[in-house]
Amino acid sequence: MKKIYHLGSCSTCQRILKELEPLDGVQLQEIKSEPMTAAQVDEMKALSGSYESLFSKRAMLFRQKGLHEKELSEKDYKELILEHYTFLKRPVILVDGQIFVGNSKKTAQEAKEALHP
Repeated sequence: MKKIYHLGSCSTCQRILKELEPLDGVQLQEIKSEPMTAAQVDEMKALSGSYESLFSKRAMLFRQKGLHEKELSEKDYKELILEHYTFLKRPVILVDGQIFVGNSKKTAQEAKEALHP
């Protein structure tokens, strides 16, 4: 299975999607208009190892809600990701049992190599 969770209004996500083209056979899920289910977040966690690894501490809501001053558990990270899409570190790219989380150059390059071997 090949799937990319992304935010359509995010210029970084748009740039990475362009770099990954062609996206034949890749299912795209725009997380603002099509929210993630608990099962999808659980699947991402199973591949990445933790909910924290999927969580974006750069989200504006992270500081607005005072979360940077709290000790968060794995359960908290999961609930926050499900509560608001901005808490997902994006894009999340799934390629045949592999997961690539975030927008670093290295991550994007590894995802491209997995999509186009």
